[in-house]
Amino acid sequence: MESNTMQCTIDIPAGYRQDAKGNLIPERNIRPIDQARDELVAELASEAKRLHAQLAAFKIRAHADIAAFIQLSAEEYRVFIGGTKGNVTLLAFNGSYKIIRQIQESIRFDERLQAAKALIDACLVEWTEDASPEVRAIINDAFRMDQQGNIRTGQVLSLRRLQIEDERWQRAMVAIGEAVQVVGSKAYVRVYERDDKGKYQPITLDMAGV
Repeated sequence: MESNTMQCTIDIPAGYRQDAKGNLIPERNIRPIDQARDELVAELASEAKRLHAQLAAFKIRAHADIAAFIQLSAEEYRVFIGGTKGNVTLLAFNGSYKIIRQIQESIRFDERLQAAKALIDACLVEWTEDASPEVRAIINDAFRMDQQGNIRTGQVLSLRRLQIEDERWQRAMVAIGEAVQVVGSKAYVRVYERDDKGKYQPITLDMAGV
């Protein structure tokens, strides 16, 4: 027989409060300071939930409105824009406000990264005497795991900026590019206001930054 671990909602009689274990405790047995703390936490938590819901609604509206505006702008030039990729900056007519929509993709590498690493290792063995220590350090550091044991994608992709003409290196760079797999994406909307000095300052929606 399975036990029901879900907490049931019960009507709390007047003059009682429910403790963390679900027991009903008479208020006369609860210290005034504990009652005051309970009321403060409940009031602030209720307000936080209301603001959270408003912020969630604003986020949905902002993304939808920006997407609709992009499509409207495209239709004016009889161009169809498909998908949701791409960063967009929208400016108020007088430049006082700026809104940026950013799409941040999460990527990982598939098994082709191992083929790229084997080609790079072959190059390093042959270049041991001739390659500069700086290049070897950059290559070895790129494949170093982070603290969570994951490949640092940014460092690996940065190898493609190295100007190395070796045919094996070029094949390795192709393999790295083909090994990239997009596993998810997040969209962000950031709003800025121009200050008296002409610089755009973020309108912070994170309580920690207000």
